[in-house]
Amino acid sequence: MKRFLTFSVMLAPTAALAHSGHDIGGFVGLLHPLTGADHLLAMLGVGLWAAQQSRNRLALPLTFLIAMAAGFAAASLGVSLPAVEPLILASVILLGAATAMTLRAPLAVAMPLVALFGLAHGAAHGSEGAGPTFALGMLATTAALHIAGAAFGLTLNCRIMRLAGGATLIAGLGLAFAG
Repeated sequence: MKRFLTFSVMLAPTAALAHSGHDIGGFVGLLHPLTGADHLLAMLGVGLWAAQQSRNRLALPLTFLIAMAAGFAAASLGVSLPAVEPLILASVILLGAATAMTLRAPLAVAMPLVALFGLAHGAAHGSEGAGPTFALGMLATTAALHIAGAAFGLTLNCRIMRLAGGATLIAGLGLAFAG
């Protein structure tokens, strides 16, 4: 357990920052969610938390994807979303906590929360002038990470699922204190 937690904290040395250089296009968009711990953990976290829901398991990932696309588009048009970076960190921490606590929140609560996180993740990149091919690539990998998180969550027993959520929570706290 101590080794697992130590390893989880070691995954979190970088601050939650949207990265520049997105003008390259779709390939960079495909890779981006895999290159930042904040994005990777949040995307997997949505899938893990969705797997814990008793029904409507697609609702949370789809909500995140739609909100992420909307946040990207809005920011591309110059609309500014406040507190983007704190919301990205909050997404990692709260998704980890929800999974660790096996929280089955009503969709009326979970969907707006996940939508807010999706808006923040999308806005972080739309504001940097990344193009539509970058956005499509990022959305595709985000969807794949949601599926991977959900598949992982559906195969785990409850105890290991809670440990995965706890590790995500700890990594999110590490990101918050590192940045």
